[in-house]
Amino acid sequence: GTGTLGAYKYCFEWKGKGRFGQVLAWIPLLGSLGIAIGYSIIIGWVVRSLGGSLSGVILTADSAAYFAEATGHLGSVPWHVLVVAAAVVILLCNAASGIEKANKILMPVFFLLFIVLAVRVMFLPGAFAGYEFLFIPKWEYLLRADTWVMAMGQAFFSLSITRSGMIVYGSYLGKDEDIPKASINTAIFDTLAAMLAALAIMPAVFAFGIEPASGPPLMFITLPQVFAQMPLGNVFAVFFFISVAFAGITSLINMFEAVCESWQTRFGMSHSLMAALCGIAAFAVGVFIEDGDKVGAWMDFITILVVPFGALLGAFSIYYVLGWKEISKELSLGRKRPVGQWMGMLGKYVYVPLAVFVFVLGIVYGGIG
Repeated sequence: GTGTLGAYKYCFEWKGKGRFGQVLAWIPLLGSLGIAIGYSIIIGWVVRSLGGSLSGVILTADSAAYFAEATGHLGSVPWHVLVVAAAVVILLCNAASGIEKANKILMPVFFLLFIVLAVRVMFLPGAFAGYEFLFIPKWEYLLRADTWVMAMGQAFFSLSITRSGMIVYGSYLGKDEDIPKASINTAIFDTLAAMLAALAIMPAVFAFGIEPASGPPLMFITLPQVFAQMPLGNVFAVFFFISVAFAGITSLINMFEAVCESWQTRFGMSHSLMAALCGIAAFAVGVFIEDGDKVGAWMDFITILVVPFGALLGAFSIYYVLGWKEISKELSLGRKRPVGQWMGMLGKYVYVPLAVFVFVLGIVYGGIG
């Protein structure tokens, strides 16, 4: 029923160290704000691409040049402002219920659109190499530590495990929800979304001769090239970037809310004022790192050091400070049968050590996942 500062304080109060827990909680909280700062810039690129889709520029011009303009110095300020303002306004208007209703429409559309894209790219010359890349195993890679390290990192970051965002989601969760079941569904749908995106993007990557490890350009360069060759490609591009922008802004709202709720609890000020201050802080820092290289370095620092360490603190606080006896009560609230002792053992002796590995290996590898 509370955010990051309150949750850590609650955990450590069981050991008589509530104030220490509240101080410790600022680390994952800063991770949420740091992610939000960089994320708002990237979503600005998405909204700019949406504008280019509406005007048709992104399909007729060189998509690589269009993306380079966005990632240049102060190349996306209006879109950056729009994204931060939209997130803050939604928080100020308490429009969470409306966002949830819209999500029930836009997210299925997002899946449907990727299915259509996956079918379309099948017919691109050279697309078969993408399927070979995805589905023909190289068994020898299972003997390489890197394979397991990167897979573990991907799962860790994709699911946002033990981060402030999850704490905020949990604070609003009804007592009748089956948390273990919801967790399993989250993992399943996250994996399905990733596979569907891979089927839509990777064959196109090979068809256009783009390096598979090129990162963000897959969305901002490759897909516009695919849309340009599709019947009604402009319409597909608009719906695609609307869906991505909507998904991105709702995620940004979650990051802002993690910070706002904690500030509100700590300083006793109104939620509206905290939301406005959060937006101002995110833009004030973000405007100086809009350059693609700078935001990349910023996100590396946050995702390699701050966020994994914060997630590690969360895992340790839950399983070693609060303890399984108290956790199991919460996890069993919405279930017909209580969760088994095995889950506590798995969390304490498998997950927490894995969180340590993610943090250490992220530093060694310069980022994983």
